[in-house]
Amino acid sequence: MKYIVVSGGVISGIGKGVIASSTGLLLKTLGLKVTAIKIDPYMNIDAGTMAPTEHGEVYVLNDGGEVDLDLGNYERYLDVTLSRENNITTGKVYRDVIDRERRGDYLGKTVQIVPHLTTAIQDWIERVAARPVDDTGETPDVCIVELGGTVGDIESAPFVEALRQFQFRVGQENFALIHVSLVPVVGGEQKTKPTQAAIRDLRGLGLVPDMIAARCVEPLERGVINKLSMFCHVGPEQVMGVHDVGSTYHVPILLEQQGMVRFFEKRLHLDVNGGIAEPMKKKGSQLRTRWRDLTVGHERLIDKVEIVLVGKYTSLQDSYMSVIKSLEHAALRVHRKLVLKWVEAGDLEPAMEKDNPVRYHEAWHSVCSATGILIPGGFGLRGTEGMISAAKWAREHRVPFLGICLGFQVAVVEFARNVCGLSEAGSSELDPDCKDPVVIYMPEISKTHLGGTMRLGLRPSLFSPSTERWSRIRKLYGGAATVWERHRHRYEINPEYIERLERGNPSTPVVQVDQEPSSQQHLLQRPSTPPSSSSSRMRSLPTSPNLNRSESSVDDKAVQDIVRKRSATDQLRFVGKSESGERMQIAELINHPYYVGMQAHPEFASRPLNPSPPFLGFIAAAAGGKALLDEQIEVQMKSYAPPHPREAMILESEAAAKADEADEQTRKPASTPPGAATPTRSRSLSKKGPAAEGAA
Repeated sequence: MKYIVVSGGVISGIGKGVIASSTGLLLKTLGLKVTAIKIDPYMNIDAGTMAPTEHGEVYVLNDGGEVDLDLGNYERYLDVTLSRENNITTGKVYRDVIDRERRGDYLGKTVQIVPHLTTAIQDWIERVAARPVDDTGETPDVCIVELGGTVGDIESAPFVEALRQFQFRVGQENFALIHVSLVPVVGGEQKTKPTQAAIRDLRGLGLVPDMIAARCVEPLERGVINKLSMFCHVGPEQVMGVHDVGSTYHVPILLEQQGMVRFFEKRLHLDVNGGIAEPMKKKGSQLRTRWRDLTVGHERLIDKVEIVLVGKYTSLQDSYMSVIKSLEHAALRVHRKLVLKWVEAGDLEPAMEKDNPVRYHEAWHSVCSATGILIPGGFGLRGTEGMISAAKWAREHRVPFLGICLGFQVAVVEFARNVCGLSEAGSSELDPDCKDPVVIYMPEISKTHLGGTMRLGLRPSLFSPSTERWSRIRKLYGGAATVWERHRHRYEINPEYIERLERGNPSTPVVQVDQEPSSQQHLLQRPSTPPSSSSSRMRSLPTSPNLNRSESSVDDKAVQDIVRKRSATDQLRFVGKSESGERMQIAELINHPYYVGMQAHPEFASRPLNPSPPFLGFIAAAAGGKALLDEQIEVQMKSYAPPHPREAMILESEAAAKADEADEQTRKPASTPPGAATPTRSRSLSKKGPAAEGAA
């Protein structure tokens, strides 16, 4: 096993994650199998309870691990599936050592930072690095270890010491260090002193960098490279200039052009010619070609697609890192340049018109002019009425829409209020006393502990059989009957309201569709005799008072006019459900250009070369309408492949099945005497849970 450690100096947030991911990608182009580990020095057990506006998004893994957003970079660049063990935090390591001490594993010794904590860190790295992470099922060849924070911080000291020891444990020929540092530009001059000081501190701690990745807003001058080489005790070929580029997808190419691959082949004694199987070499070569085509294609994009993101944490764009990347992946697939506009959800609410009319009108101008509207996840009441207003605009004006997690729930609330006539519909998260709680707290979720207690990880969604012919979202998943996406939520759609929501507006003579709505004529097709059983293709719904209920007296033209106006909004279907059939996980509006809501977070499984299906459909509909969407559906039906390894899906399916079985037991009421009324769920479960807005 070869280990490449990536550390950072001068400032945090300098781009270590992108450098680490790019390094791993370049090694994969050689045919090597690569895994990654992220070390976060904070005391939290995981990132689940941290505010997105402070730390960025919480990235969710297949096994339900809530981790740092850099693991999202690893999965996207390396096309691997990691576990919660790939994220090491101070809290996790201390808990591990304390548990060992309580069991008596240290045989009565005084437990100390050195050697017990540092040894535990090294053991963790070696153990996790050997786990298969891709579809080969084989042990990786190289492990990229990113040390979070800044070298010199008191929090990172035990990890720096552990890595100092680790280089001797695995051998110098198996250990290399990349130090990422800042080269600021002051008065037009590129300054090297901060990097010199950072390298001096690093060497004083016992770690000598093999490569310096110098971050700068502009390309490094040759004189600056030579100066860094002289004062930092490295060769000029060991200084990589990493300047600002149009897209992070260009960074691997930038590093390759400066000789990173050649250096590590020599430094780590990588037997590329004789030690790698021919199929892996071929796969690596294909990866290099596809990635280069991706970056070159990105530079040449001319046509644009404008998307508005209506969110709660727009003050820090890293809060929606995976959403942004998923939009970019989909835009690249359809050869469009993404133009993303940020709208703070609270700016769309009526109160803002009084407090700050300029922001209010600017926000609504962005929404009204957008070709696509996206509402991502979040927690808490703030801004949700603005989200509901944006969802209503997209529904009524036939603007492509994608709602994720909270975005899915507010879209259902909006539909219940404005189509189904449930004017007081709401979510028990937002209003514990709402009259019609169409969104409720899940009964099995803890209300006393926030960390790691949500419905987390890879879960299946089963499409209804009737959706096979008409559902666009199902076709975007290749027509599969079951799809897998990662979840992170405490609330769900209330099962008691499903029939009411799918019925739509009871006063409108709309025909319920159970199969493909291929045309308006098909929607209006009526059986020659009234339907007498649920097996009928279609069944009539109540008509408005001004129309006679007898079929012969209903004027076809009147029905056509009403259906033509309302068919885009009155036909909501929960097309994807959990294995138990109780949880609604995917919703779709019939005859809308593209209106999809998902309880899951599909952005966590998107890849640059394999875009997330919901995002692909959304971008295609926004960029080129029905023609482009149909084109992408045709491609997906032929070639879509899920990003998760089959073995991982099997394991996770077993875990999910057990979890759903446990959920079912929680849902079942206590045994009741025959003939007694069965208790309802909504009132007992509609109490507001303790989900904090910051725990998103």
